[in-house]
Amino acid sequence: MKRSGPLLTLLAGLLVGLFMLSLNATTGEKPTSAAVQPSPSTKASPGTKASPSAAPTNTTPPPRATPSATAVPEGVYTGRTDDDSSAVAITVRDDKAIAYVCDGHNIESWLQGDVKADGSLRLTGKGGASLEAEAKGTRQLRGTATVGSGSHPFTIDRSKKSSGLYRANSTVAGAKIEGGWIVLPDGEQVGILKRDGKPSPAPRIDPETGAVTVDGQQLTARPVTP
Repeated sequence: MKRSGPLLTLLAGLLVGLFMLSLNATTGEKPTSAAVQPSPSTKASPGTKASPSAAPTNTTPPPRATPSATAVPEGVYTGRTDDDSSAVAITVRDDKAIAYVCDGHNIESWLQGDVKADGSLRLTGKGGASLEAEAKGTRQLRGTATVGSGSHPFTIDRSKKSSGLYRANSTVAGAKIEGGWIVLPDGEQVGILKRDGKPSPAPRIDPETGAVTVDGQQLTARPVTP
């Protein structure tokens, strides 16, 4: 009986060891996965309103008013073209205008048309002749006359009493007479006289009376108005 004591003690120890191993196997903790926390909501809270976007700012400057051109004062304007090849006279009255362009030899043209409220005018004549001009201040007209194959820029001044535009129509010795004269401020006269349509330099007139002698007969050249 004394020999079985140590064996029983050893057996008891083994049983205790096996029991502890079995207990650890059944009660061991497994690692748990990390809890996923919901992300904070990105929605705005019910009490918060989105601020309205600012209205677009109009950066375009307002249109600038265009200054009105100078109206053409009534009167007679005379002078020479810039190339000094011809003389130009324009008579303005009641928003109408008549012009005469003449080289004093064989080229001439009578033109007419309306004067615009903005101070511009466009006149037309026979054979496609034209004249465009506009007021420069109150005593000048600046433009271009196109007669025949030539275009001639000009700047002419409002005429003084001694200068102006004259015209005569009559019959002398059975021939039809048509004459046009431009009397310039310095007293120079430029004109053409036609006998039955044939041009020649016009004889001088008296600017005070318009008297002119053609083939021994006295005629009267009268100031031209629209």
